[in-house]
Amino acid sequence: MKSKILRGMLLLATLMWLAILGLPLAAHEAKAPAPTAGLGTLEFPTSAKSAQAQQAFVRAALLLHLFEYDEAAKAFQQAQSLEPDFVMAVWGEAMTHNHPLWNQLDERAGRDVLAKLGKTPEERAAKAKTTRERDYLAALEILYSGVGNKQERDLLYAAAMKELASKHPEDNQAQLFHALALLGRSEGVRNVPDYLRAAEISRRIFEKNPQNPGAAHYWIHGMDDPEHARGAIEPARALSKIAPDAGHAQHMTSHIFIALGLWDDLVQANEEASRVVNEHAREQGKPQVSCFHYNEWLEYGYYQQGRMKDANALLLRCKQEGESALAASKPGKERDRLVARFEGSLPIMRATAVIESQDWNGPALQLDMPAIKDENVLAVDRFVTGFAAAQRGDLTLARSVLATLHDQVAAAKPDSENPQALDYLHILHDDLAGLVAAKSGDMDTAIALVRGAASRLDTMAFDFGPPVMVKPPHELLGELLLAVDRPGEAADAFTRSLQLAPLRSLSLLGLARAHKAAGHDVAAGASYRQLLAIWHQADADLAILAEAHGKVPSP
Repeated sequence: MKSKILRGMLLLATLMWLAILGLPLAAHEAKAPAPTAGLGTLEFPTSAKSAQAQQAFVRAALLLHLFEYDEAAKAFQQAQSLEPDFVMAVWGEAMTHNHPLWNQLDERAGRDVLAKLGKTPEERAAKAKTTRERDYLAALEILYSGVGNKQERDLLYAAAMKELASKHPEDNQAQLFHALALLGRSEGVRNVPDYLRAAEISRRIFEKNPQNPGAAHYWIHGMDDPEHARGAIEPARALSKIAPDAGHAQHMTSHIFIALGLWDDLVQANEEASRVVNEHAREQGKPQVSCFHYNEWLEYGYYQQGRMKDANALLLRCKQEGESALAASKPGKERDRLVARFEGSLPIMRATAVIESQDWNGPALQLDMPAIKDENVLAVDRFVTGFAAAQRGDLTLARSVLATLHDQVAAAKPDSENPQALDYLHILHDDLAGLVAAKSGDMDTAIALVRGAASRLDTMAFDFGPPVMVKPPHELLGELLLAVDRPGEAADAFTRSLQLAPLRSLSLLGLARAHKAAGHDVAAGASYRQLLAIWHQADADLAILAEAHGKVPSP
């Protein structure tokens, strides 16, 4: 009891001296890491007056680093409710409306949040208690200034964050937000030097605090491509454990796993991500929905493992749960979100199912699709419909779809938010045109068209995740070259496909077949063994298993 009284007296004396010296009390209180169960830890000193407001702020900052934007906004608002003049909590809430890695910025919402502090940047700056906090606020003002276009503001914001990080080298969060700004200033096109710089900054912070989710998160983002992914295995293995209560943290690890073809890890990560998201949904009384980003990756992973039945079940669940949730929902923001998820995910998941299963007249094609508003998603849906039709010999339908896709490509305009979208449209068109030509007997035209599509893809910046082209053009090129008995060229095409999508099962299968057709039995055997290792959980009745085991000749 005496020791408790003594500690209390010492704390009181410390606080009194801080007050006498004119130092912000909460700055002292906030120096220690504020652990938050299931989200990691970080240090983020502020001028908050109460420990409770600071604690809410730290939780919000953790969620912000984890891209759990809705929950982060609520936590920043909680901090403001505890302390109405908490400038950094307002800064944080405004930050939740900027999603740099998704190339999204809600300017109106951000400005509305900042208006809580005053009508002008000058009024708002006057509310900041320290120079450091004014620096944070000034950098953020750039994003919501409305001056110039988004790309120009992103560049200026990144420069401001670089200056802030240099000015406050002891501030780990400033370093991390600088790293994030570097990742976000490329406007949808991967800038490798920026990405590697962001990864290096994040790695250094991770070494200082291996429980900081932002450090692991941005390190992963900086290296989530096949060339560099091996250098981010450490944060990929760590992040899911740092933040087990964040769905995005579970999913984010799979950015590295997919870049390396680690299918078991990819599947486990996205199964857990889906579980966490749906658990949170149940806690909030929201419906369980299987149509969203994590399950698109999960479905792709199942197919790479040869788990066709699990993949098909996930697709059907997406449709059934999505329709049920929409039927039960009322007009409003939440319903709009459900619609966006359903319309965006279901067509992509169906496209994946058709291409990966190679079932050209199967149940996936029979699923009714919702109205698709996104032009890029619509193009993928059209492509798959035409591709499947051509594969089963329905050239009338295939040519009709190709004509529609041709008109869409001709009418498309460059998209500043997705600068490579037009190139992808061209590749979709040329892949389909090539297949239609092949099925019409014009193999020279077919190979030329698809080779051109593959060459176009080679000039583009790498895009992480499952192949953006649901049928990679190098893979299709390899299949066409095999069909005309040019196995050496086919092997080269499949090899290139595997460089862009390591251990992708259909490209690996194509490579095995090309080696076998060329009489390279040792190389063919090695590729088949890789397939069998990948397919250790495959459906027992998967036809290709017999081929890989050498029980039937390759087609």
